[in-house]
Amino acid sequence: MDGLDKLLKPKSIAVIGASDSPNRAGNVVIRNLLAGSFHGPIMPVTPKYDAVAGVLAYPSIDSLPRVPDLAIVCTNAHRNVEIIRQLGEKGVKVAIVLAAGMANIITDNQTEEQRMFDVARQFNMRLVGPNSMGLILPWINLNASFSPIAANKGNIAFISQSAAVCTTILDWAKNKNVGFSTFLSLGDACDINFAELLDNLCRDSKTEAILLYIDSVKDARRFMSAARAAARNRRILVVKSGRTPAGSAAAFLHTGSPAGLDAVYDAAIRRSGMLRVNNTHELFAAVETLAHSVPLRGERLAILTNGGGPAIMAVDALADRGGKLAQLSDETTSKLSALLPSCWSKANPIDIIGDADINRYEQAVKILLDSDDFDALLIMHSPSAIAAGNETARRLVEVLNSHPRTRKFNILTNWAGEDEAIASRKIFTEAGYPAYRTPESAVSAFMHLVEYRRNQKQLMETPVSFGETKANPKHVHDVVNHLLAQGITQLETHDVRPVLEAYGFTTLPTWIASDPAEAAHIANQIGYPVAVKLRSPDIPHKSEVHGVLLYLRTAEEVANGAQAILDRVSLEYPNARIDGLLVQRMAKRAGAQELRLSVHHDATFGPVILLGEDAGDWDIHKNAAVGIPPLNMALARYMVINAIKTGKITQRNLPEKIDIPALCRLLVKTSQLIIDCPEIESFDIHPLLATGDEMTVIDASMTLHHFKGNRQERLAIRPYPKELEETVALKNGERILLRPILPEDEPQHAEFISKVSVEDLYKRFFSDVGEFNHEALANLTQIDYDREMAFVAVQQSTNSDGEPEETIIGVTRALSDPENIEAEFAILVRSDLKGVGLGSILMNKIIRYCREAGLHRITGMTMPSNRGMIMLAQKVGFEIDIQMEDGIVEMLLPLLPSGR
Repeated sequence: MDGLDKLLKPKSIAVIGASDSPNRAGNVVIRNLLAGSFHGPIMPVTPKYDAVAGVLAYPSIDSLPRVPDLAIVCTNAHRNVEIIRQLGEKGVKVAIVLAAGMANIITDNQTEEQRMFDVARQFNMRLVGPNSMGLILPWINLNASFSPIAANKGNIAFISQSAAVCTTILDWAKNKNVGFSTFLSLGDACDINFAELLDNLCRDSKTEAILLYIDSVKDARRFMSAARAAARNRRILVVKSGRTPAGSAAAFLHTGSPAGLDAVYDAAIRRSGMLRVNNTHELFAAVETLAHSVPLRGERLAILTNGGGPAIMAVDALADRGGKLAQLSDETTSKLSALLPSCWSKANPIDIIGDADINRYEQAVKILLDSDDFDALLIMHSPSAIAAGNETARRLVEVLNSHPRTRKFNILTNWAGEDEAIASRKIFTEAGYPAYRTPESAVSAFMHLVEYRRNQKQLMETPVSFGETKANPKHVHDVVNHLLAQGITQLETHDVRPVLEAYGFTTLPTWIASDPAEAAHIANQIGYPVAVKLRSPDIPHKSEVHGVLLYLRTAEEVANGAQAILDRVSLEYPNARIDGLLVQRMAKRAGAQELRLSVHHDATFGPVILLGEDAGDWDIHKNAAVGIPPLNMALARYMVINAIKTGKITQRNLPEKIDIPALCRLLVKTSQLIIDCPEIESFDIHPLLATGDEMTVIDASMTLHHFKGNRQERLAIRPYPKELEETVALKNGERILLRPILPEDEPQHAEFISKVSVEDLYKRFFSDVGEFNHEALANLTQIDYDREMAFVAVQQSTNSDGEPEETIIGVTRALSDPENIEAEFAILVRSDLKGVGLGSILMNKIIRYCREAGLHRITGMTMPSNRGMIMLAQKVGFEIDIQMEDGIVEMLLPLLPSGR
């Protein structure tokens, strides 16, 4: 990683602006470094003192006896541009800048922060901050921060944009004896950011979980790509501030970056496989749960309690969060009935009654652990004279530790109360079982596990860009470009209709009338009842002039109503342009549900899709579920189900409930449209009439703009690169399709692997791989096109039903580093198709791709016995290094002159 080794594994430190004054940051940093017993040289730099805290000081940066790996800059913000210049000239490659307020100081029409960054870039120097609290690396005894609290060694990495949150977390961790592998305050993050750190920390052997405190993200594409990669290997929890518009405004003042919609961040965090928690209290609970939990195998929660009231509170909390209460089997119920008083609940929650002693607790827990009725067990205890809290806790820890099936389940505990209960909770925590003070916090912690599991299912779901329906993007581009050429950027229903219909949307036929008489004539032709609507580019909200009239049933009503609209406009907006009147036949709304579907341009994540119920006071901050394109059917379903679970859409008691697959298809069409046509800045469908599987657009508006950037880079996730598809011929003349791999290829990929010999698989994977499970196949097919590319060679045919069918016969892939410098390649061909030129076709395809992607070099590794691969690599120019002692052959192909 560029520059990060010096940051995260420094061997020498310089403190610029070191001080002997106790209240100065330069003094606190020096004292923390000495107290931490860092093993490398610590070099204070200050012209004021001969020594700082007893350590020999140097008067200037150029007088340092060696080039430090890391510089901690503790000087005033006004001096930092020159300080960074001097560090760059000395050869320092990374610095942490503590001073705040550099974004508020303007010099030569540029902020001091930007000037400092520009200087650092001249010397290929990396920066943390400004406004950073510093860095703590407990495993190398480094505390290069001005925190009043040190960090213990542990397996959690914490990265924060807020110094105040850092000290809060450290204080809590000290009390809970929680340790850290890395603790870094990013501050304003003018350079080094979350994405680079995620890339690094997800490969750190000391790090098992990563916690992020985020005010805002600057590069959404890079952040999501790094997060999706890291979340495959590490548990990642996120606290995102600015959940409200007021909070977003405060976050902007703090970091200077636009915060964007909070609901969009929520969707991005879920889509990346991370877990969002709403506040630091939830963060602490989530850390405790994830640190002590086995992977959740399901979502069914069983509750064992000696008090009915607290258990009901737990059930309410579970229902509020969309959780699932486990159902007890007849066998388990019978066993419990033989143990418990006849008045026990006979269901989950399992109330073993207030007079339960320790023995009853033990036996009930054993019965439950012997069953398969649940996935997680919450053991609750209210203060009792019969079952003392501490002794009950100790005995249950013994039961849990000795039972052979305990590790199959997630065990959570809730010992209510304070004085004695604190000691009881500590007994569980020290034994490795999470303990909570209240029923609600225990359930909240369990739901963190559930939500994390759900988010992991979405992880790496890279969908198709061409959707599941036919589309006519050329027609849309012709329509849009024609309108833009005329200077028309605001479209209403009549103008939007051809765009939507080109992508398979169902719309209501709409006619334009120039005056009330023509409106009445049109109404007579199409049949009643009708709606009449004002068409004016100068009045965006027609309700301001009562510009929409519904259920008009006669020509007279139409003519009079249309004239009344025009009269109100001439009175209230005398200079407004009027482009006529729209006439529509009224849709049948009986038994239908009115939804709203919008595309919004988020300041951080680009175009996003919003879905909710149609209402006059629709607030996108509160009433909309968010989807980040590209969407496929699986991701669209996540979005719709989330909208229903969170109340953004209610399944009303209608003759026909909303058809979820039909709504998903509409969302995929919407995703496809905004990917294909970047000139569409936003559009809004309201209402969208949902009647069973019929989705009808009643009203729509759209905003266009001249787009000159990269069509795909405006998206937070790179969509399927259809432009990389090509048809090629094998030596035998057969035509095959080469295309990027898709998530939907998993079944065909499994079939392909089944036709590769054991010997060929061994040469490809360097081990006996056996049968590939779903997770392994998903890793191969659900890829991030920004960092990885896999091309499949497919034979195309039709099945017995006349449907098109594809058979995968070969795969080539390249996985690049996050800096896009080097990629490792691999090729696999079906064993019965060797000798037809497929290997050479795949090799040339991946080389062309890597060269066009700007990579410097391609590397690969194979076995000396794989002569076919070695000869092919030599033929196309790879340098071959056979290392017989290690039993490997390394292959290298430079793509750029600087790539060697």
